[in-house]
Amino acid sequence: MKAGTIALGALALAMPVALAAAADGVAGLRPAADFESIRDAQARSAAIFVEMGKVIAHPRCMNCHPRTDSPTQGNDMDQHYPPVTRGPDGHGAPGMECTTCHGPANVEFANGTGSIPGHPEWHLAPKSMAWQGKSLGEICEQIKDKARNGGKTLTQIVEHNAHDSLVGWAWNPGAGRAPAPGTQAQFGELTKAWVASGAACPAK
Repeated sequence: MKAGTIALGALALAMPVALAAAADGVAGLRPAADFESIRDAQARSAAIFVEMGKVIAHPRCMNCHPRTDSPTQGNDMDQHYPPVTRGPDGHGAPGMECTTCHGPANVEFANGTGSIPGHPEWHLAPKSMAWQGKSLGEICEQIKDKARNGGKTLTQIVEHNAHDSLVGWAWNPGAGRAPAPGTQAQFGELTKAWVASGAACPAK
């Protein structure tokens, strides 16, 4: 193996898990059953969350979980255009609410080159739920913290990930956007298995 190849491999391994998981090249999700061979429950639980991270750190989710007052957009997580801010409640500033452009469903461009994303509840996650710039371990701890997850119990987190329709948009994002890996059902199954095994987090 050439030295350059080894160096590139080391660089890839050194990348933060959250950034690596955000790559659009992730084709799918491993089923929860794949992790049953890990006998230590805490290690198994943390490994399951790393698999969940392929969705959590994907641009479809990260774009609406910014740490600033402005969302990002697209597969490359570019700054939102036109420039917008979250406003007082995450639905945009007065006169420039999210619903000014984002309707209840995706709208494809007439020329077929892309689409405007849409959902009846389109909005930014609160700053307490910001994920951008954090490691997967930090996001995991945040998701478990009722003070930073909207007051949800772990059981409610399972329900949210498995059935919330805005979460589900990530797998039906409209033309011009790569969907999150796997399916929402698989993501929900992994979340359930993560909680059942102790909701352990990967190292920060």
